[in-house]
Amino acid sequence: MQFSELTIQLGSAIAASSLGTASHLNPILTGLAPIETAAAGTISYIEGDKFAKFVGSTAASALILPMNAAIQAQATEREIAWLAASEPRLLFAQVIKLFYQPFQLPLGVHPSAIVAPDVELGKNVAIGAHVVIQAGVKLGSNVTIHPNVVIYPDVQIGDRTILHANCTIHERVRLGADCVIHSGAAIGSEGFGFVPTATGWFKMEQAGCTVLEDGVEIGCNSTVDRPAVGETRIGRDTKLDNLVHIGHGCQIGSNCAIAAQVGLAGGVKVGDRVLLAGQVGVANQVTIGDRSIATSKTGIHRNVEPGEIVSGYPAISHKLWLKTAAIVNRLPEMYQLFKQSQRD
Repeated sequence: MQFSELTIQLGSAIAASSLGTASHLNPILTGLAPIETAAAGTISYIEGDKFAKFVGSTAASALILPMNAAIQAQATEREIAWLAASEPRLLFAQVIKLFYQPFQLPLGVHPSAIVAPDVELGKNVAIGAHVVIQAGVKLGSNVTIHPNVVIYPDVQIGDRTILHANCTIHERVRLGADCVIHSGAAIGSEGFGFVPTATGWFKMEQAGCTVLEDGVEIGCNSTVDRPAVGETRIGRDTKLDNLVHIGHGCQIGSNCAIAAQVGLAGGVKVGDRVLLAGQVGVANQVTIGDRSIATSKTGIHRNVEPGEIVSGYPAISHKLWLKTAAIVNRLPEMYQLFKQSQRD
């Protein structure tokens, strides 16, 4: 694809004033690459000053640049075709769609799939090899189910949802439209419900259900448990990374991003647009307010106010945590001063 064709296909994604290329710069683009390893014929992007140094050395034929006149002038001087955008990473994500399309299963039901007689199939459904779909399931239109997926009874799956190989959807789960469930994930599995007695643990059956609203994406080997009663719910457009655990009865809002190895205990309530970085742990019944952020490895045992940024274990204000971390780095020096004062 020629660079000029790329700009036409991007259409409204770029403003006319963003186009910054001389008329004689119209390279043929054959693929995409990271800026560090980009070769001739590829397009890459620069996001902010951290990677600006690569403009002077990259072999890429085209770049997506930030709205930075100095960086743009450097690319022009090196005769690299470029586009500028206020969000270069977002524009690059749109470019990827022009070069790459995920693998698509052929439409229809594979002969090895086991589908209960009363299953309702929408239009243009694709069901792969060795899929098992049990009684009472309803599939919307354009649903894709990759090989070895197991769907328990009475599940409802919305239009255009994709279930990747080897995931499991347990009974009574409700999946909205445009959801993506990645390989190895278990949705609606039993919550961790055991009552202690004098003779041991009494199992509390998990009779509730799990609901994923439209546009939810669940990463590989993640689990979203159902509760004993009521529901576990994940709001519209929330994204979970790999190896995330959502305990029974959790309520997660919309447009949240939850990174790998986060664990939410039972009954946690998460607001809208919350960011939980890798390995965050949240205790039972905690409420996390809208637009709040927890940095990596934070242990949250108290409610978090809307818009608050927390760090550390147990969680404290991020600003306070930065101060305490600076003090920790000085502890050896402070200890030596303390020993000296004791000798004096």
